[in-house]
Amino acid sequence: MRTLTELDLPRDKTHRNQGDAPLARETVDPQGGAGSSRAHESAIKHVTGRAAYIDDIPSPADTLHVALGLSPVAHGRLTRLDLERVKAAPGVVDVITLADVPGHTDIGPVFPGDPLFASEEISYVGQCLFAVAAESHQAARLAVKEAVVEIDEWPASLDPVAAAEREDFVRPTHVHERGDWRHALREAPHVLEGEQFVGGQEHFYLEGQACLVQPTEDEGVMVYTSNQHPSETQKLVAEVLGIPFHAVTMEMRRMGGGFGGKETQASPWACIAALIARRTGHATKIRLPRAEDSRATGKRHPFHNRYRLGFDAQGVLAGGEITVIGDCGYSPDLSDAIVDRAMFHSDNAYSLGDARVTGQRAKTHKASNTAFRGFGGPQGMMIIERAMDDIARHLGEDPLTIRKRNLYREGRDITHYGQRVEQLGLLHDIVAQLETSSDYWARRREIAAFNAQSSIVKKGLALTPVKFGISFTVQHLNQAGALLLVYTDGSVMINHGGTEMGQGLHTKVCQVVARELGLDLARVRISATRTDKVPNTSPTAASSGADLNGQAARDAACKLRERLFDFAAAHFDREAGGLDRESMRLEAGHLVAGIGEAEQRIPWGELIQAAYMGRVSLSEKGFYATPLIHYDRATGRGRPFYYYAFGAAVAEVEVDTLSGEYWVSRADILHDVGDSLNPAIDIGQIEGGFIQGMGWLTSEELVWNDAGRLVSDGPATYKIPAFGDLPETFNVELLQGHPNSQASIYRSKAVGEPPFMLAISVWSALRDALAGLADYRVSPALDTPATPERVLMAAEALRQAHATPTTRPDHAPA
Repeated sequence: MRTLTELDLPRDKTHRNQGDAPLARETVDPQGGAGSSRAHESAIKHVTGRAAYIDDIPSPADTLHVALGLSPVAHGRLTRLDLERVKAAPGVVDVITLADVPGHTDIGPVFPGDPLFASEEISYVGQCLFAVAAESHQAARLAVKEAVVEIDEWPASLDPVAAAEREDFVRPTHVHERGDWRHALREAPHVLEGEQFVGGQEHFYLEGQACLVQPTEDEGVMVYTSNQHPSETQKLVAEVLGIPFHAVTMEMRRMGGGFGGKETQASPWACIAALIARRTGHATKIRLPRAEDSRATGKRHPFHNRYRLGFDAQGVLAGGEITVIGDCGYSPDLSDAIVDRAMFHSDNAYSLGDARVTGQRAKTHKASNTAFRGFGGPQGMMIIERAMDDIARHLGEDPLTIRKRNLYREGRDITHYGQRVEQLGLLHDIVAQLETSSDYWARRREIAAFNAQSSIVKKGLALTPVKFGISFTVQHLNQAGALLLVYTDGSVMINHGGTEMGQGLHTKVCQVVARELGLDLARVRISATRTDKVPNTSPTAASSGADLNGQAARDAACKLRERLFDFAAAHFDREAGGLDRESMRLEAGHLVAGIGEAEQRIPWGELIQAAYMGRVSLSEKGFYATPLIHYDRATGRGRPFYYYAFGAAVAEVEVDTLSGEYWVSRADILHDVGDSLNPAIDIGQIEGGFIQGMGWLTSEELVWNDAGRLVSDGPATYKIPAFGDLPETFNVELLQGHPNSQASIYRSKAVGEPPFMLAISVWSALRDALAGLADYRVSPALDTPATPERVLMAAEALRQAHATPTTRPDHAPA
């Protein structure tokens, strides 16, 4: 039998991916505090299968299992819902509808519009009509099929552009306006306009929506949930049950992926399970099958974007207008803030000049679209990146040249919403460094020569930057708390309000505590996120997890450290001849005081024992609120972001223009994380974000049929990137020597969302390759996802529009 490497595979696919990105690894730092590369705190559990998720939690023997009755139509009126046969089905214990909700029936996270169950009007395929609780999951699912459901079906609105034209919105239109953009368009030597469709994206988390609810004494419930926002779910469960918040406790140890899909849309299932648990007195579990999960939950918002921009002979923008239309689905959910962020990022890294940016929130009869990594920012960036390519082709310049001329710079450093862009030199340095390290111009010449000789296979190259604002744009969410416990053996437990979904947040928070207390990382442990330890938490979203919760944990550790110093100065003054309070520090597991020959060292364990015997509190709470940020929505002005994270990527592609098939042969990334909290984890986030973004822009296609039913509801019809889709050469580097200009945690920068948008370079490179079919005189339209089918259609359109007559030799027959 032949080995894998002996199989008849293309030669370039038989070798491991090449690149200079280091593997996650332990470093020589013996303590592993913040700033060093340490493995994820659950890494071994992940790879050995010992990490417990919701479905792994041992359930009581009498646990009930829930299945849902979902609407089969997109829009209509529910005329009959007969559940008598469901109730009589074998194993069924309880059946509930909207009439059985004792408290609030609308669980909209910000604005109303999300009923727990549909009552009369049906708004999308997959809307929950009723829930069945049975002794087994199979019994519950079989019972659902016994329901008699009659719906008077109405026409469904599935086109967001048409909805916007008739002003059918889930929230009002919002506008950013700076300068006289009309004058800029009138006076500009050149004006271009264009539009694009930017597809949505399924979260496709490995662990689907799941929760386990146990009734507690009195009227309460204990909820184990896969959830990015436990405090919001706590609130909604309490309101649905009509009980105080303190009667509901949420616990969340880890998620098997979230990406935004469990920020608001984990709450309905917890509410339903809690209702049944309180009604029956049994523990209750919900675990959505993949297809039902896909149909019942929202996605990344698809967007329809338009631009009309004026520019000079050098391609420098004078101003213009941009419109972004978000397909929000049937209800507001988080669409107000998501479309806002698309507007905030419609400039990406470029000064728009005098500009108006309009954001519209179209209502359609689909599941309410929701948060997804980047939170609207990626969709907003796409339109200006299209414009940069279009301007370059119009002027006969290289797209990188046009991008560099339009980067924010001195004198052009104010955004269209009034925030000043700081660290301008860093933005230019990233592009310049990557331009050099990736050999951009040499490769550009090689690709041009290749394309001139190759009529079928075309290569493309693109370098695109990223400027991404860090903070929740809703001001009150920019806060976090932490609880620090030190036990008498010197071991430390930290709890905070953030949630772990694989991104390494818990690891970084432990590293922060270890650094502040001068301890080995092994002495610090994290506990599950619980609402009875740290209350009123913000969602783990907006790339803010480490910024907020790391600062809260640091605050707790600093306060406890100072208390220990005060105690040591008084206590050891009597028993050890005195310690210098001003020179005290914690390092390498010791309290150290004095310098040089006068240095005195007391082991951490001895210090803690003495403090306990001296009746000193060994626990502390921490809190942090992000400073400086503000935004006046009435004027569209403010500073919604504490700082910006920057990055840039170069992607090279090869396209078979006869089939539309393509592959990414190389990617080079240089990304700004300030002074990294954990370089190995940050590099992993950059790699993962880039590949996920590449999937969004190339292969992950959401398809609804004319009746509004999601067709791409599983891995057979929805294609996320696989290992073989990685670029063969994949170079990832963290920018060095540029700490955050703002006082973030140890001057680091967030790394969750910004790398996602580096993948725009792949889409731009595909357009570059296609432009080679028309001698780079045309900037081809290419909506996303840029599937091979779309690439092929774009190639055929270019050939037809720019075909040249074939000249026959003189001796050829007529």
